[in-house]
Parts: sequence; C-alpha cells; structure tokens
Amino acid sequence: MFDSNAPSPLSSDGTISAADSVARDLADMILTQMAPGASLPSEAELATRYGVSRLTIREAVKLLAGRGLLDLARGRRAVVREPDGSVFADFLTAILHNDSKGLFDLVEVRFSLEMQSATLAAKRVNRAGLTAIETTLERMRHSAASDSPEAEADFHNADIAFHEAIALASGNRVLGYLFEAMSGPLRNGVRISGHGQAARGHTIQDTINAHQLILDAIRSGNGRAAGEAMRVHLKDTESDIRAALASMTNLRPTQAS
Repeated sequence: MFDSNAPSPLSSDGTISAADSVARDLADMILTQMAPGASLPSEAELATRYGVSRLTIREAVKLLAGRGLLDLARGRRAVVREPDGSVFADFLTAILHNDSKGLFDLVEVRFSLEMQSATLAAKRVNRAGLTAIETTLERMRHSAASDSPEAEADFHNADIAFHEAIALASGNRVLGYLFEAMSGPLRNGVRISGHGQAARGHTIQDTINAHQLILDAIRSGNGRAAGEAMRVHLKDTESDIRAALASMTNLRPTQAS
C-alpha cells in the first residue's frame, strides 16, 4: 500500500527528483480528493500546474501506477484505481518466497486480524454472510471426501475462502481488504501446514472440526468463543508449519498462488 508521506528516492545530488516530488503531491491529491474511476488532469495541465516538463509528469504518473494508485491505458488519461490488496500481496509473496520465517510472521499477523474478524463476525454477521461461511465449510467437506486430483487444492482454496468470508462478515472494510490481500500468499502456508498436520498425526477431519467450532460460535453470536476458537485453530496452524519445516528440510515456500 502506498504511503504518501514515505520518503522519496533521492537524485544523485541528494535532492528529491522532480518526478518524485510531483508524484508525492499527486498521491496526496488522489488519496484525499479523488474517487476511484476519476481521471487525472491531462499531462499538459499538470505540467503547467507544477512548472515541469510533460516527460516529468509522465514519469510521476508511472511511479503512481507502479504503486497501485493509477491505471494507465494508451491514449487515455490516467484513472484512479479502486483500492485493492495487490501491492500488499506482492510484498507478502516476496517475503514468503525468500524466507521461511515469513510464514511465522504471517501467522502472527493472522492471530490479531482473524481473532478480531471472528469476534466481530459473531456480533455482526447477517444471513448472507453466515451462508457464505457455511458454504465454504461444505466445500471443504466435499473436497475432503473427493478422490479427484484437484481435491487437495480445492480443499485449500475452500479453507482460505472460509477465513475470507469471516473477515467480510465482520463488517469491517479494512479487515476485509487486508484478508483479500493475504489470501493469495496464504495458499502456500496452508499447503505447508497440511504437510505438518500429517507429521503431527492429525487429519484433515481435525481441520474441518476446528472450522466447525469457529462457525458454531459465530452462528450463536458468541464473540468471545469465536475469537478463542480462531486462536486455537491458528495455534495449531503455527505448530503444523513448524512440524512441516522440521521434517521436510528441503521444503521452502516457492510461490504464492
């Protein structure tokens, strides 16, 4: 996610480049004054406003596009993007690819976010949200009983969808946004924790049972029980990852799907 107050890269003489200076100002305007789908002023207008060349404006706009704030299309003005988690997801993907410790960093973040999601979902979930959570759990059961080659991947996808449905059911848009960003990188962690689950003598049914406890607490409106059920589940996930990495020394995260 782009931080408009973050330090800008310096030019060779130690000063902020013109393109970076313009990018910082434009970022502030985009984040505080413009709605998704709105078009930036033309390059000529911006060049006049900032007293720089159109090339400098073009470089600034490309910087903001790279940070996920703008969409660019040939022959059209830059358009403000609908916020999504792609930049944060890329950051997580890089961490998980290069360092197995990133798996544990992500689990630590999940403790905070998902215990809160479950607690809030128990208090705020509506019928549609509850149906979405129930549906993902049924998908997990169906995949667990299937002999198809895609069953394992389908199970992991349904597992992640279960947690995402809870984040959305919390009614907190920031939690929903953050989990959307994490969902892709999480797939690799879920796959690795599955190996650790077997190494610890647990089964796929144990995973389903843990999710059922979370769902039951949310359905009953018990926020404290929902948060605790999520905590226990994530603690098991953390233990599964440790067991997997200990027993499969040649295993490391290679990609996040």
